[in-house]
Amino acid sequence: MSFKVAIIGRPNVGKSTLFNRLVGKKLALVDDTPGVTRDRRVHAAKLYDLHFDVIDTAGFEDAAASTLPGRMRQQTEIAIREADLIFFTVDAKSGLMPDDRTFAEVVRKSGKPVVLVANKAEARGAQGGLLEAWELGLGEPIPVSAEHGQGMPDLRDAVVEALGEERALGEDEDDSDEIAASEVLIGEDIADPDAEPAYDDTKPLRIAVVGRPNAGKSTLINALIGEERLLTGPEAGITRDSISVDWDWRGRRIKLFDTAGMRRKSKVQEKLEKLSVQDGLRAIRFAEIVIIVLDATIPFEKQDLQIADLIIREGRAPVIAFNKWDLIDNPQELLAELREKTGRLLPQVRGIQAVTVSAETGRGLDKLMESVIKTHRVWNSRVSTGKLNRWLEGILAHHPPPAVAGRRLKIKYVTQAKTRPPGFVVSCSRPDAMPQSYVRYLTNSLREAFDMPGVPIRMALRTSDNPFAGRAKKR
Repeated sequence: MSFKVAIIGRPNVGKSTLFNRLVGKKLALVDDTPGVTRDRRVHAAKLYDLHFDVIDTAGFEDAAASTLPGRMRQQTEIAIREADLIFFTVDAKSGLMPDDRTFAEVVRKSGKPVVLVANKAEARGAQGGLLEAWELGLGEPIPVSAEHGQGMPDLRDAVVEALGEERALGEDEDDSDEIAASEVLIGEDIADPDAEPAYDDTKPLRIAVVGRPNAGKSTLINALIGEERLLTGPEAGITRDSISVDWDWRGRRIKLFDTAGMRRKSKVQEKLEKLSVQDGLRAIRFAEIVIIVLDATIPFEKQDLQIADLIIREGRAPVIAFNKWDLIDNPQELLAELREKTGRLLPQVRGIQAVTVSAETGRGLDKLMESVIKTHRVWNSRVSTGKLNRWLEGILAHHPPPAVAGRRLKIKYVTQAKTRPPGFVVSCSRPDAMPQSYVRYLTNSLREAFDMPGVPIRMALRTSDNPFAGRAKKR
């Protein structure tokens, strides 16, 4: 039986570094700046023979409930309630602070088993801070270095002692379903080009939610799952880490990734914001569907189009959510204008699903998820080679390829080589001479003929080998 561990402490004691050490991956953002972590993050962890879930939390701060630090504290208190064991982390290098004593009292009142972790114990002068930690009354401090991996055997023994051998060493039934980066490719190979398998609506689905700062991404995810899971507020740029949330929608397992708001590259100067954006880009690569959240009051800024273009180039399937629709005074007029702009500004994904939603009121959320599933079906679609070549015959009869340098280009056949997104190989006489305008014509005709709206379509041109190439002409 697995158990949950929450890492608690004041800001900048190394909680996220310890979280990354236990998880075995650099998932949480780490920086010298206090207060980097804001949302709570849960992931499967391993400490030698112990398997458990670990929760990374925001640094405990004494602040009013309405302020951002106050809302961060509420998220940390939820983590304490969820946990079976608490790692109360202090900085052995700097010694005890007044906040450490205050929050130790909060942890003691929770009644949960506690392991006192004295981090940064490798530093010179850390021995004094280690001895000070005894004053908290939480038992023997365990000296560790999360950065260098020192003291982990002692931490493992302390966990077993706190929970008991039967609970700590129980079998872990829950497997982590994080996807390795090597498994995510631009398109998946098709074994049988003539097969058209049915869409499997039981498979788990990965959805990333992206957009500019303050577009309402975290609020949208909270509205979808029906709980205040992510930190939200009027301040722009609250989210820093890409947080994954497991959810069940109409019997289907879904993993939602909340990402940091992406500003224009020229405005991103701080190292921390650069790390947040990189984390968001990684979430896009992990995802299958990407919901682009646009602020309906100021839609289609240049940055919105650049984010959409990035998603399309990555081969992910985009869906647009026009958020804050409850603030619009003339919805019918604006809706017609947005539809026209969507078709004109995003021609590379003609027919993209665009839904008006209000994360604040919950309007349009079911319609948004139905659009997500519809787009995912198209993204996974396959067309048999026979159907494709019958379509190609009609295309060539109606509008054949142009002549280049006095010689007519010839197209022999077309086949689908990949899905997710759909990728097609066109065999022709001179691929390098084929005009891009004709390739776009083929792509748009194929999109309409086989009903593939709103997803990127890859079109690769190939030529067959000439068996006589390289032979000298014999007289």
